[in-house]
Amino acid sequence: MLYNDNIVALATPSGTGAIAVIRISGPDAISIADTHFQSVRGKKLSNQKSHTIHLGHIVDNGKILDEVLISIFKGPNSYTGENVVEISCHGSPYIQQQIIQLILKKDCRTASAGEFTLRAFLNGKMDLSQAEAVADLIASDSEAAHDIAMQQMRGGFSNEIQKLREELLNFASLIELELDFSQEDVEFADRTQFNALLNRISEVLKKLIDSFALGNVIKHGIPVAIVGQPNVGKSTLLNALLNEERAIVSDIAGTTRDTVEDHISLNGINFRFIDTAGIRETEDVVEKIGIERTFDKIEKARLIIFLFDRMDFDRSELEKIKNKYPNKQLLVICNKVDLLSNQQKEQLKIEIPDLMFLSAKHQSGMDELQSKLLSLVDSGALSGDSTIISNSRHYDALLKALEEIQKVKEGMDAGLASDLVAIDIKQALFHLGEITGSVTTDDLLGNIFSNFCIGK
Repeated sequence: MLYNDNIVALATPSGTGAIAVIRISGPDAISIADTHFQSVRGKKLSNQKSHTIHLGHIVDNGKILDEVLISIFKGPNSYTGENVVEISCHGSPYIQQQIIQLILKKDCRTASAGEFTLRAFLNGKMDLSQAEAVADLIASDSEAAHDIAMQQMRGGFSNEIQKLREELLNFASLIELELDFSQEDVEFADRTQFNALLNRISEVLKKLIDSFALGNVIKHGIPVAIVGQPNVGKSTLLNALLNEERAIVSDIAGTTRDTVEDHISLNGINFRFIDTAGIRETEDVVEKIGIERTFDKIEKARLIIFLFDRMDFDRSELEKIKNKYPNKQLLVICNKVDLLSNQQKEQLKIEIPDLMFLSAKHQSGMDELQSKLLSLVDSGALSGDSTIISNSRHYDALLKALEEIQKVKEGMDAGLASDLVAIDIKQALFHLGEITGSVTTDDLLGNIFSNFCIGK
């Protein structure tokens, strides 16, 4: 796959803004920009040093379109590894389009989604997992998601994988060498050391695979369904968590007919709260649809908050939720604690040992609830240097690599011939190589970079 033409795209969001950045990359990027640029000091961009900024005007047939700043990055010391020019102009959509149209007339085409980063990968500026981290960094909407993307973009994950792959490749080479001398019945690969390496690789892969559970919820947020009967304070609790009037609150039962969703960030981790329609028997057609959607949202939730108040505790409803969703984390909360006597609280505690109390209306017990929510997420790895996986493609490749490593171990223990063991080693190397991009296909790259924004 070769890219040796010139591409251009808007690198900032489309629409009106204070400034916009138009990016050009390719062998002729600087000379193309030179064609329509008039420096205030009479400079030619092609004569300037890399990593410099120049003030001037973009001109079309003597007509000034805009006053701009142009940044020059000469390959290979640029983001893409090619010559790159970034034009900072005023953020008028008209100005943006006029400048882009001028550039497109000069042996340049519009960049496809993610093509600048794709060229960076193809030109060796980053490996594939680092390239994917660029998209994750742009999409990050919490501190934890940002930290994971930054760690991956800086090569923490890929360096770990590459080191394991190199060690495995060294042993694979020795085993391949044994095949060339099969008639002499010699062993170049120390089986004891090789077994130790396989055990170490298995441990690392298992640790990375286990981290995906945390990485995935950090990347996409933790969906939390607030369920219970009508009028127990579900909407009031959502408003208290968000600290705004997001859901309609009323004394009339069945006010919430549809799900209401919003998210907050607690200690850098996103929680997506879903206020659901109250669960009850009803003849109201619209309310029935809302209750059906409630169960749909519970299916997709990672955590369920079952809310009740002192006047309306139906243990059968709680048991239904527990039995229907045995694998989901369940947090049982009694609302309107300000209306409970100490004796009532003690009685409820006996019935439900893990019960929490709060008053959503008066925002009492909200700090304890937030602490409890965070405790349900194993976020200890975030504070250390542990590598956390958040990409489902990496997760799949790690699972397949671990499976092949297990086959190699089983083959070694069973005394299989070296040529059969070598086949499984090659498969493990293939799957590890898929992560960093040592092994790629056009379809794989097309699928990954098609999810990027144009201009990146």
